[in-house]
Amino acid sequence: MNSLGFETAPEDTRIVVAMSGGVDSSVTAALLKDQGYDVVGITLQLYDHGAAVQKKGACCAGQDIHDARRVAEAIGIPHYVLDYESRFQDSVMDEFADSYLRGETPVPCVRCNQTVKFRDLLETSRDLGAVALATGHYLRREDVDGKARLFRGRNTIKDQSYFLFATTQEQADYLRFPLGDLTKEQTRALADKYDLAVAAKPESQDICFVPNGNYAKVIERMRPGSAVAGDIVDMENNVLGQHTGIINYTIGQRRGLGIATGSPLYVTRIDPERNRVVVGPSDALLVSKLTLREMNWIGDEPLDASGVTVTVKVRSTQEPMLATVYGAPGDWAEVHLADPEAGVSAGQACVMYDGDRLLGGGWIAGTEAPVKIAGVRQQMSV
Repeated sequence: MNSLGFETAPEDTRIVVAMSGGVDSSVTAALLKDQGYDVVGITLQLYDHGAAVQKKGACCAGQDIHDARRVAEAIGIPHYVLDYESRFQDSVMDEFADSYLRGETPVPCVRCNQTVKFRDLLETSRDLGAVALATGHYLRREDVDGKARLFRGRNTIKDQSYFLFATTQEQADYLRFPLGDLTKEQTRALADKYDLAVAAKPESQDICFVPNGNYAKVIERMRPGSAVAGDIVDMENNVLGQHTGIINYTIGQRRGLGIATGSPLYVTRIDPERNRVVVGPSDALLVSKLTLREMNWIGDEPLDASGVTVTVKVRSTQEPMLATVYGAPGDWAEVHLADPEAGVSAGQACVMYDGDRLLGGGWIAGTEAPVKIAGVRQQMSV
């Protein structure tokens, strides 16, 4: 069995590498080629426009496709560019815009992995006769009893498991993550070793179709007339001021509200039906229960209504926190946090772990806040 768990010799093992034009995916391709695998590079044309073509740090734009092609030529592998713009528009961009209009805070990079990359590109890889699709994500994979288990990247600072929570068991079995045990510094050292032109290329920072970081402007272009002014109200529905459109606000936001009350106020809820932004004190941001939709579970034991103790992340950068999850994969779930968490919004992902092992997760559809009444902790829907 070879280094990636296949019984065939590397030269007889075809692997497709998803090449974004960045350092991580370029090193992935070079590393596998160096190990003797039959490597095919594929870059997806997802979105391209005047600003993004020249924008550094936006994945899959014009410069990135050029960089991926140069790397493929340098290491001597075939390279293909596939036009996935219409799929990306349908599966990622439209959902992103509609999610903001629902008052949510979407995570489009997760949707992209869930749909375009790990669904559509995976099938394309199979069509090319590949036995695996490899990516530059910092995630570890181990085979146990014929099934893949996924784990946080060895370097937790760079760990990208949060963005891959929707990976199914069938996809996990097919995917490979050669950088899972490396740090970013080690990856750049390999890029220097292989003399890759992208060795010093900066990290991707922007969402590829939001090259300037202005989400609201993109949504207005996609959904004309979506930035409709309305009331900013407190938690008793008293009008405090006017907002410039709910797409300009997110849960937990403090700056840019344009109201002065003598004590700090934060966006605690967005009400799209009444076109209102609700604000309140910092403790009004706390939530203790989450309702999830589109639940994906890749743990060994079935998830059911009896409850499983896990740790969860509701943001990619935080450390997992203790919780109990109730529900069923593919359907719904409820997550009860051991300690309340602030600033959680519908549309975000709730990702579940057992230690470093990734168990899956779901999309947050609603939250409930802890309230103390007469010394008894109760629940109040927000």
